[in-house]
Amino acid sequence: MSLRHHLVDTTPLRISRDFRWLYIGRTGLLLGAMLTETALIWQIYRISGSYLAVGAAAAAGGIGIVVGLLVGGVLADRFDRRRILLAVRVPGLLVALALLMNALQDEPLLWFLFVAVVLDTFLAGLSIPASFAAVPSLVGQENVAAASALNGLAGQLTSVAGPALAGLVIAAGGTAWCYGLNVLGFAVFAVAMLFVGPMPPDQGDAEPGETHSLKDAFAFVRRNKVVAGVLLIDIMPMLFAMPKGLFPALATEQFHGGSVAFGLLSSAAGVGAFLAAALSGRVTKTARPGVVVIVAAGTWGAAMAGLALSPWLWLGLAFLALSGASDLVSEVLRTGLLQNHTPDRLRGRVTSLWLAQATVSPALGNLQAGALAGPLGLAGAILAGGIACVAGVAVVGWRLPAFRRAKMEAQRAPEAAAV
Repeated sequence: MSLRHHLVDTTPLRISRDFRWLYIGRTGLLLGAMLTETALIWQIYRISGSYLAVGAAAAAGGIGIVVGLLVGGVLADRFDRRRILLAVRVPGLLVALALLMNALQDEPLLWFLFVAVVLDTFLAGLSIPASFAAVPSLVGQENVAAASALNGLAGQLTSVAGPALAGLVIAAGGTAWCYGLNVLGFAVFAVAMLFVGPMPPDQGDAEPGETHSLKDAFAFVRRNKVVAGVLLIDIMPMLFAMPKGLFPALATEQFHGGSVAFGLLSSAAGVGAFLAAALSGRVTKTARPGVVVIVAAGTWGAAMAGLALSPWLWLGLAFLALSGASDLVSEVLRTGLLQNHTPDRLRGRVTSLWLAQATVSPALGNLQAGALAGPLGLAGAILAGGIACVAGVAVVGWRLPAFRRAKMEAQRAPEAAAV
C-alpha cells in the first residue's frame, strides 16, 4: 500500500468550503493563542520573579476555560454557532489589544496579566463547543474522523511551533510582538469567517422534558454507552498516566540531563502526535474505532510504564513519542465517535462536558503522580500510573460492549444505538 493512503485525509478541506475557511481561521487563532500563552508565562515570571505566580496564573486559566466550556456548550445548542464564534471573538480581540498596550508600558501591570488570563481562557472556552459541534454538519458523518485528524494536525503543529516562535519573537522584540501577532491571528479568523455560512443547531427529535441545560447532556451520556465510553476511556490516561509534573525531576534524577533533557521530555509526545496526525489516513477509515481506541489508550499507559523503566534518555523519549502517537489516534477516533453518536441538538453540551473533563483530569493526574512519588519514588509513581491506566482501560472496554462494537457512523438514532 502506497504512502499516500496513510497520509492525513484532506477530504473535508476539499468538499466543504465552510470547513475549509473555519479551519484556516481556527489555525490562525491557535497560533496566536500559543504565542500569547508563552508570552504570558514569560512576562508574569519576569515581573514577579515567582514560580508560584506562574502556577497561580495557570490555575486561574484552567478555571476560566472550564467555566467557559460549560457555558459555551449550552450556548452552542441554542444559537447559531457562527454567530457565537464571531460574538465571542470581539471581546477576545479587545483582551489581545489590551495585552499589547500593557506590554508597551514602561512598567506592565502584573495584576492585569492575571485578569487577562482568566478572560482569555473563559472566552476561548465559550467558543470551543460551537467550533467542535458544527463540524459534522459541515463535512458529513463519514468525514468527521478525517476532520478531527486535520484539526489534530493543526493543533499539534501550533503547540510545537508556537512556543518556539514565541521564544524567538520575545528575544528579538519582546512580549509585545507576541501579543501583536495574536491580534493578527484574530484578523485572520475574522476574514475567514466572512466566507462561512450560518451554522444553526438542529433542534429536531428533542426528547420530552429536555430543558436545553447541562442536565440533558448528563442524562444522554448515561443512556448512550458509546458516548459514555468515549468519556470514560479519556479519563484513564489523563488521570492515571499524565505525569508531566514529574518531568523536571525525571530529567535530572533518572536521566541526569538537566534542562535540555527536560525540554526533550516535554516535546517528545507532541512530536509523536504530530507524526501520527500526518499519517492518520488509514486510522480514520478503521471499521472498529471502539476497539482501536481501547488499544490506543492502553498503549498510552504501557508507554508510561516503559518510560518509568527506561535507563536511557533516548528510550524514554521513544516511549513518550509512542504515547503521543497513541493519544492522537485515540483522540481522532473518540472525537468522531462522540460527534457522530450525539444528536446535533445536544452536541455542544456533550462536547463541553468532554472537554471540561479533559482539562481537569490532567491537573488531577499530576497531583496524584506527585503524591505517589513520595512513597513509591519517581519511577514507581509513573509505573503505577501506567499500570492503573492499562487496567482502567481494560475494565471500561470489558464493561461497555456497545463501545467495542461501535461504528464511526451512527446507523440509528443515538439513543437506540446505546442499547
